[in-house]
Amino acid sequence: MADPLHAEDSTIEPRSLYDAVLLVSFGGPDGPDDVIPFLENVLRGRNVPRERMLEVAEHYYHFGGKSPINEQNIALLAAIRDELDRRGPHLPVYWGNRNWHPLLTDTLREMADAGVKRAIAFVTSAFSSYSGCRQYRENIAAACGSLGERAPQVDKIRVFFNHPGFVGPMAANVRRGLERFPPTDRAGVPVLFTAHSIPTSMADGCRYVPQLQESCRLVAAEAGVVDWKLVYQSRSGPPTQPWLEPDVCDAIRDLHARGGRQVVIAPIGFISDHMEVLYDLDTEAADLCRELGIEMARAATVGTAPAFVSMVCDLITERAWALPERVAIGNLPANHDVCPLDCCPAPQRPAPPAGRPA
Repeated sequence: MADPLHAEDSTIEPRSLYDAVLLVSFGGPDGPDDVIPFLENVLRGRNVPRERMLEVAEHYYHFGGKSPINEQNIALLAAIRDELDRRGPHLPVYWGNRNWHPLLTDTLREMADAGVKRAIAFVTSAFSSYSGCRQYRENIAAACGSLGERAPQVDKIRVFFNHPGFVGPMAANVRRGLERFPPTDRAGVPVLFTAHSIPTSMADGCRYVPQLQESCRLVAAEAGVVDWKLVYQSRSGPPTQPWLEPDVCDAIRDLHARGGRQVVIAPIGFISDHMEVLYDLDTEAADLCRELGIEMARAATVGTAPAFVSMVCDLITERAWALPERVAIGNLPANHDVCPLDCCPAPQRPAPPAGRPA
């Protein structure tokens, strides 16, 4: 008997436990007038000086005030829809952001108006942390809360740091980065894997660093890289608050001090080439490399690589069709489907200076 899950010519599709898919992302400004309101949304409730916000705003103005993340999400949205249309489950796919339009509140209202009762959410973050997982679940819950009884039930898909559909395309991008160098040099070119820095108090309460280390190890092994290091970028907190280190620019200076003259930088912590990749790596890190005489190649993010899009649809399928297998490679198991109540807690706020009220 034909297997309805894999037979290309089968018209039989298993019944889905969900009636919609929700793509959830960070969001970004669409023009100069959006930059400050967008950053105010991002930083609301966080102890970040306004001076730092204005400094980050200049990063966006450097590129015309428009973040590439929205167009990249539109491309990913189209690719997911095409893949699901081809192989199922045949579900409508919606898109909502944490910080800019289309906002989650508006998207979930649209879903409720369309009669969606239960949705599966793909969040554009491969790793577990408060900001990369739990906060998105809180955002979804808050948006659903405003809809009352009409709100859909939304379940988040597991993180995918050790899924071959993420590791494979990332390794291919690292290999392409190495191909920028002469064949005789490639074996000795170091790779700096970068991820967004987070407060150490946040990192201490989640699996962010172990998952990153495992993902880097898997990508390096598949790409044939021996000399690699996990570093961080895009720190935004106050100087008094410890964040994960080393910073990518400090790592570049250290490489130079040890006589290094070539490097591949691979933003493994990001799935698309959005502003923090374009500015922090393609601008700041690249400028520093030129200043120090280091030849730098920047590996691409996974974006809409066919294997990555297929992975997203596999993650949707395993939950929508209640498939028992959870694909993962390496030394760590597949992450849980349902996050425990105490999973990825918010970071502790740094103590105020002596004499200042909390």
